[in-house]
Amino acid sequence: MELLPAMKLGWLNGWLMLALFFLVFGILILVFPKEIVAKLYNTTGWSRNQRILTSTGKILSAACMILVIFTPLKIGQGIFIVGSVVYLLGFAGMVVALFNYRNTPADQPATQGLYRISRNPQWVSLAIMSIGTCMAVGSWAAVLLFAIAVLFYHFRLLGEEQACLNSYGESYRDFMKRVPRYFLFF
Repeated sequence: MELLPAMKLGWLNGWLMLALFFLVFGILILVFPKEIVAKLYNTTGWSRNQRILTSTGKILSAACMILVIFTPLKIGQGIFIVGSVVYLLGFAGMVVALFNYRNTPADQPATQGLYRISRNPQWVSLAIMSIGTCMAVGSWAAVLLFAIAVLFYHFRLLGEEQACLNSYGESYRDFMKRVPRYFLFF
């Protein structure tokens, strides 16, 4: 891993991993019922600060993505293999969490599948996948940018949980007591 690997346009850059995710995510969003997709983006009850902090996280994530897009994958190196395995674990978790979410009636909180061990398995999986991508290109700068973005996204998760409390009331409050925000901790 390097702090800032050489950047250049290329076919074997980190954009490949990002493109796979966005392709699959985009297809799933298109085929999922509209009320489920709307529920994914519910920002009811978010504070102004949560919106600002989430926007800051998005800017940092975009900077990380730009870095990854223009950085060649470290194919043939151990860090590429480790990063790819981490990416695939996160990718699989994201797809499973999305289907768990899809299979939940729109008027109920998602509590099945990966939601039994995390209130936010989509975000945790996305973070795992993103760290794997940063590792596969061998960039400490990308890892650092994304790690800082994750801190800002924590406030987005607080907003999402508030939106769920507003929508589902006591059933979501009980869910919050039983299941950690992130996998097995916190």
